[in-house]
Amino acid sequence: MPNIHNIITIHTFAANNRQDMKIAVNCWILRNKQLDGIGNFTVETISRIIRQNPNDTFLIMCDKKYSEKYFDFPNVELHKVFPALRHPVLYFFYMETSVKRFLAIHKPDVFLSMDGFLSLSSTAKQIPVIYDLNFEHYPKDLKWRNRFYYRTFFKKFAHKASRIATISDYSKQDIINLYGVDESKIVNVSCGIKEKFRPLSESEILSTREKVSEGKPYFFFIGSMHPRKNIIRLLQAFDLFKEKYKTNVKLVLAGPIWDNNEIQPFLKEIKNIKDIIFTGRISDDELKMQLGSAMALSFMPTFEGFGLPIVEAFQAEVPVLCSNVTSMPEVAGDAALLADPFNINDISEKMFKIYSDDTLKRELIEKGKERKKIFSWDRTAELLYEVVKSVV
Repeated sequence: MPNIHNIITIHTFAANNRQDMKIAVNCWILRNKQLDGIGNFTVETISRIIRQNPNDTFLIMCDKKYSEKYFDFPNVELHKVFPALRHPVLYFFYMETSVKRFLAIHKPDVFLSMDGFLSLSSTAKQIPVIYDLNFEHYPKDLKWRNRFYYRTFFKKFAHKASRIATISDYSKQDIINLYGVDESKIVNVSCGIKEKFRPLSESEILSTREKVSEGKPYFFFIGSMHPRKNIIRLLQAFDLFKEKYKTNVKLVLAGPIWDNNEIQPFLKEIKNIKDIIFTGRISDDELKMQLGSAMALSFMPTFEGFGLPIVEAFQAEVPVLCSNVTSMPEVAGDAALLADPFNINDISEKMFKIYSDDTLKRELIEKGKERKKIFSWDRTAELLYEVVKSVV
């Protein structure tokens, strides 16, 4: 698998004396809710790009209910584009009417789309950020209308795009293989780590565990509990671990449940349900404390374009157990213990290995401290801005 260090060199086609740019940025993903992975990527990169390029003008295109201050800079124009047709059946009409009209009126040098949607009939230069193609590999994980839209239009978007930004070499190769896009058109800009994550003191860990897990050590999962996060197998593997090794360890899962009707029936089969804690959605401060107090991160998705919790755990100096598929080995390197996400026996045995081997835990933490140095939101923002410049 290609190493994440091997980020493609971007050829800039404009001279150093290029004119200042007008950049339209699709930020509809930010709709007055707690940030998820794409939301975090959008805020972390676009805020840096805006701040570091004060002579460029940024047209932030957002939903009518948007009210956050993520991009409160003098060189920003906030545009609430109407009508906000936030339904998959209507996405096409929105992109081909409202967005096309907006781009024709404002004439930006480039349209940067943070959720990957493009206007196929617009003549503007357009760059989508395509994080992954999970909907191509696991279409049944999505509702039919979302599945129809993504599988119908994302290939068209990839070929329409002037350039494409993505977040791992795995995703880059996936776009090449599935959509037949030329390699030179796609740039891996990677992801960064929020500075808020840090190693906690012993007293902070003890205090957090008292609040969260009755004072017991715990494996920790963070994320929206979408089917691809593989929650059912994680629960089954943890139950097997508990049955086999009779430990006092708990499993804490933080984040909203995507479809409770899928998870709920399986909970009746879990023998150690009292040792499984669903916290629901948590704040950034709570995440910092709960991740930092974990015995280990247990992150077992079947598909990820990157896997932010892995590098966040590196920053928090918490050992990582993660899946051995898609982008996760690329991101984790040798700083995580890998398991087959489809094999509950393998996950269970790797849980025991981390639980029982203090030397392994220390080695993973030390390797994580080195590994995290290659991930930076400043670097990601710089690479994304270079992609923008390359098409102007």
